[in-house]
Amino acid sequence: MRKHLLAPLFLIAAAAAAVSTTGAQSPAGVTVVSRPADHRVDIAIDGQPFTSYIYPQSLEKPVLYPIRSASGLIVTRGYPLEPRPGERADHPHHVGHWFNYGDVNGYDFWGNSSETPANLKAKTGVIVQKAITRAAGGAKQGELGVTADWVIPDGSVLLHEQTRFVFAGAPGTRTIDRTTTWTAADKAVTFADTKEGAFAIRVARSLDSPTRQRDAFVGADGTRGAPKPDDNAGVTGKYLASTGASGDDVWGTTGPWMGLTGDVDGKPVTIAILNHPSSTNYPTYWHARGYGLFAANPIGRHAYDP
Repeated sequence: MRKHLLAPLFLIAAAAAAVSTTGAQSPAGVTVVSRPADHRVDIAIDGQPFTSYIYPQSLEKPVLYPIRSASGLIVTRGYPLEPRPGERADHPHHVGHWFNYGDVNGYDFWGNSSETPANLKAKTGVIVQKAITRAAGGAKQGELGVTADWVIPDGSVLLHEQTRFVFAGAPGTRTIDRTTTWTAADKAVTFADTKEGAFAIRVARSLDSPTRQRDAFVGADGTRGAPKPDDNAGVTGKYLASTGASGDDVWGTTGPWMGLTGDVDGKPVTIAILNHPSSTNYPTYWHARGYGLFAANPIGRHAYDP
């Protein structure tokens, strides 16, 4: 069985592009540099860092982290890898950009993290990075090819994954185009119906939508603090769906795209996810939450609309 899913993630910044002040001319184009000793691949555009594909053993899945706008603004949450004071300290499995699912043959690949209680680990899965198959820069775009296995606690593999990233940019714009193919290993694979998926990004605190949700926050000392009432100070994010729905009303809707607009460090940023028409179950359902989770779920159905 092969399951083919495509979902380009577009990051668009209205702020001016960063300018080098060193006097040295920055390299033009997109660079994709594999650093296997550090378990990472670094992507830069015109000499400015864009994102990194990281796969340390401490994570339960490879992710893109952090992700920056064209002007260098970090649009992803720091917690739990690099906690920043004032941001939410919830859902430790929400790191950068990832693509997985919450119920594959009964195993949870979505919610698994280093903080998952030991008594729940037996029903979780991990995505194990296997190989970098391509890492190539170019004048207009860079490409990264990777393979990974979806592994359950007994060591057996449910899925083989092949993913191709295409990174590009222009003044004021950064894009990530992801094409992922899953192939069943040696047994039947079932993706059960759950909201916990799938193509996702966890955004910086200022891009959250105003909400009254009570959560733990990162304190001034950089450590996880006690839950506190949410005062929404500096929170500017607003979802806008292709249907015209906005704010909290976008959750569980379907559509070919969704945007999230707001300010980071006082500068305007828009993040949009576009669901490719050839994807499974197009148009996708949206698992977009005010606390900063922005995700397209092309597999879950009744979990959003009974």
